[in-house]
Amino acid sequence: MFTYSEELFSDLHKDAYGFRPRGHKFDTSTPAEKQVIWDETISDMYLSMEAEKARTAEYLEEFKAQVEKVINVYGAEDREQALRWMTQEDTFYHSQDVESWVYDKGILFTDYGKELVKELMDIVDQVEDEEYIYE
Repeated sequence: MFTYSEELFSDLHKDAYGFRPRGHKFDTSTPAEKQVIWDETISDMYLSMEAEKARTAEYLEEFKAQVEKVINVYGAEDREQALRWMTQEDTFYHSQDVESWVYDKGILFTDYGKELVKELMDIVDQVEDEEYIYE
């Protein structure tokens, strides 16, 4: 019994290797060969997912360390002030700008990253309100 899907192979290949196949031998292989290619690609996709998970964990630790450094070395009074300082060179016009900033740190799709976006949105909103009051 074969478990591969000709319709999904392109998506699977992209998940495993980061790009869609072009002129891949899968297209011209026998059903048995397609199954072998499918199984190998599935294995590679799991390896890719594990590597991405490890990179994300590393980025998360780096970001947390950066926040701590801003507090402990540069003298921010608390986390909120540290985040303000870390984002002071950036302009956020929309929540997507905040999400993009967190995405660039490599942590947007983590629980921490989602909470950070909410936290930053509160800080950004406060900055906008303060600027409006003083204009």
